[in-house]
Amino acid sequence: MSIIENILAFIVVIGILVTVHEFGHYWVARRLGVKILRFSVGFGYPLWSHCFGKDKTEFMIAAIPLGGYVKMLDEREDEVAPEEVHRAFNRQSLKVRSAIVFAGPLFNFIFAIIVYAMMYMIGVTGMKAFVGDIEPQSVAEQSGFQSGYQIVAVNNKPTLHWENIIQTTLEQVLSEKDTVTYSVLTEQNRQYDLNIDLNSFTIDDIAGGKFFEKIGFKPYRPPPPAMLGKIMLDSPAQKAGFQAGDIILALDGQKVTDWYSWADYVKQRPEQKIAVDIKRNQQNLSLTVIPANVEGKGQVGVYGPTDYMIPEKYQGLEQYGLGQALVEGTKKSWEISVLTLQVMAKMLTLQVSYEHISGPITIAEFAGKTAQLGISSFLAFLGLISVSLGIINLLPVPLLDGGHLFFYLIEFIKGSPVAENTEYFLQRIGITLLLCLMGLAIFNDLERLFS
Repeated sequence: MSIIENILAFIVVIGILVTVHEFGHYWVARRLGVKILRFSVGFGYPLWSHCFGKDKTEFMIAAIPLGGYVKMLDEREDEVAPEEVHRAFNRQSLKVRSAIVFAGPLFNFIFAIIVYAMMYMIGVTGMKAFVGDIEPQSVAEQSGFQSGYQIVAVNNKPTLHWENIIQTTLEQVLSEKDTVTYSVLTEQNRQYDLNIDLNSFTIDDIAGGKFFEKIGFKPYRPPPPAMLGKIMLDSPAQKAGFQAGDIILALDGQKVTDWYSWADYVKQRPEQKIAVDIKRNQQNLSLTVIPANVEGKGQVGVYGPTDYMIPEKYQGLEQYGLGQALVEGTKKSWEISVLTLQVMAKMLTLQVSYEHISGPITIAEFAGKTAQLGISSFLAFLGLISVSLGIINLLPVPLLDGGHLFFYLIEFIKGSPVAENTEYFLQRIGITLLLCLMGLAIFNDLERLFS
């Protein structure tokens, strides 16, 4: 079922972003007097099409949801009636053609700002940056971190969630800075700065999800209470008389503080009797359970509480009104754009592994996951992909919008269009580059999927 959900989420994400991108081309072209013949979301076999407007523009949804296009009246592709020559794309001025081509990526950036603004208006909830266990001899220990500290700012930039801290640290690594300054709040509400040495960090470490491993501490997560959720059928717990909602008070006379202490105690005692003191509906009871032996570990067949709410002390809500949300959405789009360009530059200089290039399978997986996490997470993912799509399309690669804009720049400099043979040759190179990039992305996807 999750595979189907991922595919549907992928189609929704790509469908929205392609429609936004192509609508940019369409809207600007229409406003500047160019005739539109077809607006297609997707490639290949048409699943649906209909003609609208006085120009009978065909709007189409096609079978392959990996892009789209806007087909304009153009003498280089079809014969054009004399009375409509002035509406052909190839007859437009350099400024008009450039504006039409640039509009697609521009609309992706505008859409990202709107999406991020919506996300901030709804509210972004995440775990505050409380430090958990510290690894001995780690960067964190050497810098003076202690369990219980809360990171409240990075380089004097206030932070609410771990995501902000990781992103800002990545920015410092990309900029080849030697240190980053974390402002921490102690349990006694004293605030001071700690400097982290970044010389042992690499971009691949952070991009590969090894931030906490490299820095040497774990994020603190308050443990759930020792309250039973679902009881599995024919399990030792059911046979012993446990019920959903029971609160574990003690095991063999030893007090239980949270779910982890209860689970660890059971794991260490397969096929051994355990006296369990519980609380059920304001009544204290005593039961005896014998955990099953599953690969050398004790199991009783219970789930944790599904409705457990993390205490507000550990949750951070970032929420703004419309005006400030637009400001924050613009900042977020700019930060993601700069970060993406920096990573691309590092890849070209072989300072970042190409293993981090992702394709449609990874996008589908994350689309499904963020959709399940809630609207704010899904909007954040939508904004990220929209920014990425805008940047990729502005790369000076033939067939992409950036390639066309590069040709127009040459035309502006030399005073005449690029020769058709030259443009055709460069487009073939562009197709080869894009196919190689797509092949690498899909290879990385499959390797991650089966590793």
